[in-house]
Amino acid sequence: MTADGPRAGLIPGAEGLTFPECPRWYNGALWFSDQHAGTVFRIAPGQRAEPVLEVAGQPSGLGWTPDGDLLVVSMLNRKLLRYDGQTTTTVADLSPYHRGPSNDMLVDDAGRAYIGDIGFDYYEGGSPTPTKLIRVDPNGEVQVVSGDVLVPNGMALIEGGTRLIVAESLARRLTSFRRDPDGTLSDQQVFADLGRRVPDGICADPTGAVWFASPNSNAVVRVDRSGDQTHVIGTGSWYPTACELGGPDGRTLYICASTSVAPTDTDTARSGAILAVELDDAIA
Repeated sequence: MTADGPRAGLIPGAEGLTFPECPRWYNGALWFSDQHAGTVFRIAPGQRAEPVLEVAGQPSGLGWTPDGDLLVVSMLNRKLLRYDGQTTTTVADLSPYHRGPSNDMLVDDAGRAYIGDIGFDYYEGGSPTPTKLIRVDPNGEVQVVSGDVLVPNGMALIEGGTRLIVAESLARRLTSFRRDPDGTLSDQQVFADLGRRVPDGICADPTGAVWFASPNSNAVVRVDRSGDQTHVIGTGSWYPTACELGGPDGRTLYICASTSVAPTDTDTARSGAILAVELDDAIA
C-alpha cells in the first residue's frame, strides 16, 4: 500500500452541516443527505449548497429513476420515497424487512433500488445482528436478494454493472455479488478484507477499484480488484463517512465528513462538511 497521499480540503459553500452522507454526482452537481438535519442538498461547482427536499425520519441513500425523479431512503421511517420535483410519494414500506434503521442505497439504470439496513438499534446500544439486502423494483415490489450481511452500508457497481460491491461496516470488509441482467444477486463472497479499517460509504472508479470512507481511520482508501489497499487519502481530524467521484472530468473525490457521529453533538456543533481532493492520473 502506498504512503498517505494528499489530504482532502474543505469545499467553500459546503460547511456548517450536521451529518452529511450518501454523496451522488448527478447532472453536473453533487447531491447528498444531511441526515441529522433531515434535508437533501445539491451543490454545483463554485456555488453554495442548496436544499432540495426535507425528509421526515432522516434521509439516507439517494438515487434517480430513469425519468429523473429523486429516490431517497427515510432511515427512521423505513420507507423508500420518490420526489418528482413537486410531490413526495412512498414507493415502498421497508419496515417488514428492516429491523434497524434503513440505510444506504444503490439505484441501477433500470430504477431498481438495492437497500440495506443497520440491522439493530445502533444509537440505543443494541447488539449487532446480521441482516439482508433488499431490492425494490420500480413497481414497488420488494425482494430479499442476499444472504446475511453485517451492517451493509455503501454500495457500488463494477465490471459493467455485473458485480455489486457492498461495505459491511462491522465485518470490516467489502463483499461482492454477481448481478444478473434481471437484478438478481448471487455468488456472495469477500472482495476485500480491510483489517482494522471500518468501511462506510463507497464508490467505484473506472478501473473497477473501490474507494471507501473509513471513519475510524480518518482516511479514504482505494482497494483494487485484487483486494489490495493501494492509496490512502488522510482527512485529518475529520471523520469521513462516504465518498463519491465526480466533477467535470470525473477526477474529483468528494468526501462527506464530520467531527462527530452522535446526533446530540452534530445538531449543536454543525461541523459537518464536504471535502474534496483532485486525483492525479496515477490514481484515477
